Order: sequence, then C-alpha cells, then structure tokens
Amino acid sequence: MTPPLLQLDRFCVAYPRQATWAVEHVSLCLQPGEMLGLVGESGCGKSTLGRAALRLLPGGSRTEGQSLFEGRDVFGLAAPDIRRFRGEAVSLVFQDPMTRLNPLMTIGDHCVETLRAHRSDLSKQAAKEIAIATLESVSIPASRWEQYPHEFSGGMRQRVAIALALLLNPKLIVADEPTTSLDVTISAQILDLLTQLCRERGMALILISHDLALVGEYCDRIAVMYEGKLVELGPTEQVLYQPQADYTQSLLRAAHQLQNYEVEDIAAPENTDTPLLRVQDLIKHYSIEQNLLSKLFNRTPPDTIRAVDGISIDLHPGEVLGLVGESGCGKSTFSRALMQIIPPTSGRVEFMGKNLVGMSRSQLQAQRRNFQMIFQDPHACLNPMMTVGRGIADPLIIHGLNTATEAKQLVHAMLKRVGLTPTEDYYDRYPSDLSGGQQQRVAIARALITKPKLVICDEPVSMLDASVQAQVLELMLELKDELELTYLFITHDLWVARYLCDRIAVMNKGKIVELEPTEKLFNQPQHPYTQTLLAAAPLLAKT
Repeated sequence: MTPPLLQLDRFCVAYPRQATWAVEHVSLCLQPGEMLGLVGESGCGKSTLGRAALRLLPGGSRTEGQSLFEGRDVFGLAAPDIRRFRGEAVSLVFQDPMTRLNPLMTIGDHCVETLRAHRSDLSKQAAKEIAIATLESVSIPASRWEQYPHEFSGGMRQRVAIALALLLNPKLIVADEPTTSLDVTISAQILDLLTQLCRERGMALILISHDLALVGEYCDRIAVMYEGKLVELGPTEQVLYQPQADYTQSLLRAAHQLQNYEVEDIAAPENTDTPLLRVQDLIKHYSIEQNLLSKLFNRTPPDTIRAVDGISIDLHPGEVLGLVGESGCGKSTFSRALMQIIPPTSGRVEFMGKNLVGMSRSQLQAQRRNFQMIFQDPHACLNPMMTVGRGIADPLIIHGLNTATEAKQLVHAMLKRVGLTPTEDYYDRYPSDLSGGQQQRVAIARALITKPKLVICDEPVSMLDASVQAQVLELMLELKDELELTYLFITHDLWVARYLCDRIAVMNKGKIVELEPTEKLFNQPQHPYTQTLLAAAPLLAKT
C-alpha cells in the first residue's frame, strides 16, 4: 500500500526555552495531489506546523511524535538529504516574501541560483529559460529579470517567492498566507495557478490562511487549529456548513459578520466641513534606471513607472475613506507620498490647511504627531531591539508630550485598549516574542498613542484571522469616536472595506477610477475594474 505523502502522528513542537508545546499532539495525513487548508488565529501554531514539515525549526527546538514524508522520518534525514528535501520534495512560500528574497540579488539571480543549486547539469541559459517561463506563469514579465526586490511592490515580491517555490516541481508546497498582501484579483490568479499545478502534476498543497472563504474555495479538506491543537479536521463542505468545534463556529460567525454586514443605502449628505486632508493632482513617477551598457548604447529615455498619476481627493474630519486596488496599483506609494516619507514628483498635500509638500524636516516633525501610519508589515515600524512598552512610548518621548512615568501609564492603558492583556505580560516583551497578529496590535497602539487627527492604515488587519479582524475593526471604530480620529484605510479586502468605510476609492494603474459611498459602490459599481474586483472577492455562502 502506498504511504501518504505526509503523515503526522501525535506530533508536538516546542521552541527553545519554551516549556509549553507550540504544536501539541497533531495527527493528520495528506495524500498526493490533495489540497489541505490550515486555519486558525495568529499564534495558534499553524505556521509552526507548516515549517516543521520542512524541518525548518530553530536549533534547540523539541519535537515528539512522528513526521513522515513518503514513509521517511523527516527528522531522521541526514544533512545532505535535507538539502535536497527542501525545494525538490517540499517548498515553502513564506508570509513575508523578503524572508526568502536577498535584497542584493536580482530576481533573475534568485531563480538561476535556486535551479542550479539543485540541478548542476543545467547551463545558465537553460536555467534562465525555465525561470522566465515560471515567472511569466505568475504574471512577472521577462523585462523585470534584472530588477531587485525593492523595485517590486509587496504583491509582486510575493509572486516572485511563489515562482521560486515552483521552480523545482516539488511534491508538496506549504503556502503560509501566500496571498495576504495581494488584492482579490491577483490572489485568485495565484491560487488558481497553484491548485491547477497541484492537479496537473500530482502536487499536494497545504494552504495556511486566516481567510475561511478563500480556503473553502480552493481546498479539499480543512484543518482548524486553536492553541496548538487540532480541534477540527474534515471535508471542506462539512467544516464550513456543519462545524463541530466551538472555535470553528466562532470563526465562521465572525467571517459572516464581516461579509453580511449591511450598510444603509441612503444618499450621504454633502460634507460641508473644511477637509482635514486635501490632495490636489498628486503625482509620483519613477524612472527605471538603465545599466551602464544601456546608457552608452541606448539613446531612448528610460521607462517611467507612473505609480501615482494625478490623484485629487478630499478627506473630511471623522470620515473613514477606503482605498482599494490591486497590488502594484500605487496604493502604498500614494500613502507614503501623503506622509512625505517619499517626496512626490508634483502636486499638493494640504493637511489641516498647510501644504506638507516642500516642508523642512523640522516642520514635518512638528506635524507628524497629528498624522500617523499603521503599516501592513509591523516589522516596518517596530524596533526589534526595543521592548513593546518602550516602542509604544517612543512617539510620546520624541514629541515631548509626556514624561517617562506618564508615558508608561499611557502605554499600559493603550495595551489594554488594543486587547493585549494582562498588560504587564506584554510591556517588557520584544516584538519577536509575539505572533504576527499581536505585533500588529502593538503597531496600532504605537500609531494611536499620540492621539493623532489622521491615521493612514496600510492593510492593518491583513495578517489577522476572521475573529481577531472583527475585534480589531470594532476597536478601531470605537477609538475613532473616542479620539476623534479620521482614517484613510488601505486594503485589498473588499469585505473589510465595506464593514469599516464611509466611502471607497478604487485605484488602478496610479489613478482613482471610481469614488462613491460604500454601499453605492457595492450595489451599483460603474467602472469595469470595480466590477472585476467585486466579482473576484471570495464569499462564504450563507448556511
């Protein structure tokens, strides 16, 4: 009898210096070509389980039970066998693509190195041909072969990481939140591609995600984890429509709450307040630099990327304005140009009546306590060398708003407000000690600690599971009223945008193609691109 592709039997994992199990007594089997969805809240152990399948655990980790791949003990493989095992047998697509990508290597170098490390018989030209075909299968043109990771959007970097995982045609792909940073249209394309490859090549897929609708659309079976344990495992239809575990039922209730949220479809009165933020014809263009030979022999001007291409928009006090669009459309560039993190090519950004464009560093510093940003990746704003408490207090100290003693009291209050309790347990911990969802809560606390007027939120709940998403969004709405906040909410999740936003702007290729009150946009989308986005959004059917 042919053994399962992957078999876990009462499998346990504990990290170094941790007494408790991160994964506890998990038993499951995965057959060739099968697609298994692994869901659960941040910190529940699903990523740990996925990495354990490749034996990618930190040194000093403890394991118990069995982890077999095609009948072989994964933790009994010798070092040379492990090197071949990773990539040729099992590949991992990380949640953060920069974990996989070297910022000093071009995309082409990444691909050729990966192929030739495992297939030394390949010439560079043969490796390049295979790599270009694989990159094009995930919608990355050959023209970007010599570019570096920093020249790609977050979604484009994730597509590169997926291409690298596919290069060696592994038998199992472990995809750890592979579409968290992608919009719904590209997410659908990527997952269509992955599942198609699984069927064509007999590859298996473990799709780790917090998105129940997405997992339900693509997976044969669903495994639900909670606090390191497997609480439910069964066929997709059974888990989604006849859930047995209390935790699974709570996840589904939260997901339906977001997707079935009703907004009154009434004409919003014209806002006559002076805009808090007024953007006028904002432009940010980039030129793709040519290498030395191109500069010497090619007289044509370098290509221009029109990341932000003439955007004008008003944001009024107390409003929540959503900004949606595909990865690479310019959403994040637009937000950074608003914050003057990157200088715009031209245009005006008036905040509280003052034009931020052209301000000196000291003038911007004085303004920045009034507008803050919550980044998509909490690592972008959390200093790994600072404790959570010090990191949140830092803006108060920088702007001279409070003494150290006062700041500590405010930090404890904010930690409690964002649900990190008991606060004493989190204050002296470091970001690396927290799950992704917990790190994002710390990032939210840090952004709100100065009580800003405007908060620019760049995918702030994209890493959270459905139940925690609902809690954080409710929290953000409560804080908006309490602190008189105004939000610019950037997201690729249309259901989150519908739940939170008063108006939604749809962005495509650097331009705003549609801007309407939320429910009007959902019920009467006018632009073809908006219609495409709505059609691609995964939806849980009502039970």
